[in-house]
Amino acid sequence: MSQISYHIVKEADNAIILSLYRQAGWWQMDENPQYLETVRQIITNSFCFAIAIQGNEIIGMGRAISDGVSDAYIQDVTVRQDLRGNGIGKGIINTLLAYLKKHELQWIGLISEPGYERFYQGFGFKVMENYTPFLLGE
Repeated sequence: MSQISYHIVKEADNAIILSLYRQAGWWQMDENPQYLETVRQIITNSFCFAIAIQGNEIIGMGRAISDGVSDAYIQDVTVRQDLRGNGIGKGIINTLLAYLKKHELQWIGLISEPGYERFYQGFGFKVMENYTPFLLGE
């Protein structure tokens, strides 16, 4: 596998990022043209948005939302399906953590999809015992 580089960006190819969201199962499959603008805003408005690049192609992403002072939440970490299992996700997490720590954020959290707990524990994340994540319903 050729060299992979990791970058914090405020702009990226919105169509490729949308494709990564869809491969992860996190985005609708219809062709609403507003989706590309929504993706652009996600990238621009995240505290940090990391991409993994191989050659000239974006092959993975992740982001953190934060107030920039105290807390940060990592989310949307994914790698192109055919390249998973090659350490690219680790590179994305390391890039995000380095950026967040450089900005002196002390509380960094995330919600793991089932089955990925050990992946995140490898970075020092711990299960938050006695806490329950919530999502506002419709």
